[in-house]
Amino acid sequence: MEYLGYAKFLPRKYLADPLIAPEPTWWEWRGRRVHVARARDSSAPVRVLGVHGLGGHAGLLWVAAGVGMREGMEVMAIDLPLYGDTVEADPGAVRYADWVDMLCEFVCAETESDDRPLVLFGASMGGMVAYEVAARTGRVAQVMATCLSDPADPAARRASARWSFTGGWGPKVLAAVAPILGNVRVPIRWLVDMRNMSLDPELSRMCATDPRGGGVRVPLGLLGSFLSYRHFVPEEFTATPVTLVHPAADRWTPPELSIRFPDRVGAPTRVVLLEGCGHFPIEEPGVTRMVEVLREVVDSAANRTS
Repeated sequence: MEYLGYAKFLPRKYLADPLIAPEPTWWEWRGRRVHVARARDSSAPVRVLGVHGLGGHAGLLWVAAGVGMREGMEVMAIDLPLYGDTVEADPGAVRYADWVDMLCEFVCAETESDDRPLVLFGASMGGMVAYEVAARTGRVAQVMATCLSDPADPAARRASARWSFTGGWGPKVLAAVAPILGNVRVPIRWLVDMRNMSLDPELSRMCATDPRGGGVRVPLGLLGSFLSYRHFVPEEFTATPVTLVHPAADRWTPPELSIRFPDRVGAPTRVVLLEGCGHFPIEEPGVTRMVEVLREVVDSAANRTS
């Protein structure tokens, strides 16, 4: 199971007991067979859905999800189109809006069949996806994210790009070539700085070469559609609390760029820096702090509906 390869990088205390193995489940969406990893617990008062970014998948997120299960919550992690075990019939046509639309429909389906509060946990680019889905559906109890890098912010675009100088004019160039080259797929490491996925070079290499994650070839139109996407106006986002747990030693997306976004959000927000953690937060003491904050977010979600 691919999550075990990532789990070995966890601090020793989290490896004393085996992580709970995910149950693979499937959901049909617009001709796609979407993979959702689950660890069911009917007694848990809250459910948590993990949303990965450009270099991830459900198996990678399961490292955090498995630890979370020890905290008494039901967890899920979904593979977005192109990633993990989700079956995508037309990889070249995938765009950022597809991710948002799919997650919105999934969240609506899940909350219609189960009335327990649902928390979205977005990792990396998945943070903005989680935020947008919460804004569009109104069915999310809380949003927790390791990064909230708004593509409308030029500084955030420069930080996300493989070469910082492309962050300024990249959206215009990608928009111009999209009609001709938008479906052309290239390794994601050509476009974003996968070298700084982690402070651990071995973990960064694993992420960058993972055929289900950072090793995936993505269409140019996917990145272009993200960089040009206009998310829900944060000042008008007032209903769902947002918690940012940004890695303090992130070399890919500096914390100060991520913090700008929750500062504008109209709903209650909280910012926690994860000490000693890189973009993939797996180092101490930050990872323990992240688990503590997740517990606090879940308790808050449970109390709001009790």
